[in-house]
Amino acid sequence: MKFTILGCGSSMGVPRSDGYFGNCDPKNKKNYRTRCSALIQTKSENVLIDTSPDLRQQLIYNKVKKIDKVLYSHMHADQTHGINDLRVFYIQNKKTIPVYADHPTKKYLYNTFKYCFINNSKEYPATLKLNSLNDNLSISDGKKKLKVKGVNVKHGKVNSVCYIIDKKIAYISDISDISKKNYKFFRNLKFLIIDCLWLKYHPSHLNLESSLNYINKFKPKKAILTNLHSDLDYNFLKKTLPKNVVPAYDGLTVTL
Repeated sequence: MKFTILGCGSSMGVPRSDGYFGNCDPKNKKNYRTRCSALIQTKSENVLIDTSPDLRQQLIYNKVKKIDKVLYSHMHADQTHGINDLRVFYIQNKKTIPVYADHPTKKYLYNTFKYCFINNSKEYPATLKLNSLNDNLSISDGKKKLKVKGVNVKHGKVNSVCYIIDKKIAYISDISDISKKNYKFFRNLKFLIIDCLWLKYHPSHLNLESSLNYINKFKPKKAILTNLHSDLDYNFLKKTLPKNVVPAYDGLTVTL
């Protein structure tokens, strides 16, 4: 199984649309960050987590030729508004693509992008099928099934779903708090990919200090910081972080 961070930038990306890089060195390619999406690739399936507004660019850059299903973490624009870029994968085989989300996110997707889920005409059929998250969610890997565990975490005033695949890798791009009752799901993972917006406090995200606190609690073999704001330069983080913690960059791939 390969896990690729397609985009690791915060909601405005780096640089912002006005060209602002903040503290990030524009000479370092790893400071060019699109909005958060991720891709799980097995022998059988390509599974996307979130559809960022930069999805088209991300898929082309990573030479992704198919998407078999999509998992949504939450309803915010920087996780959902690239949804129309999934249409091409329906065109390939004329089969609706299953997408999975919690109830608030399902409701938001249907109300905002209704045209994706209903037949409008022969020229514009439904391209996606909405599904609820359940305990039987899995990803095919040849003859094996890799279990996908969805865990609700707080993201300011809304919930976000953390996805844990095969009890080995957890992906939490947007988070402000994890309930103690769910700590057991996060301990001793091979990889923990976790929100780290900036240095100062934020009500809806983890900052560097709080990200490292969770990493120390859960003790993954390796942690990767994502959802990085323009305040956080790649080389600054690389020099600052413990050995088992690295900053994400667009296109970073880990193999399990």
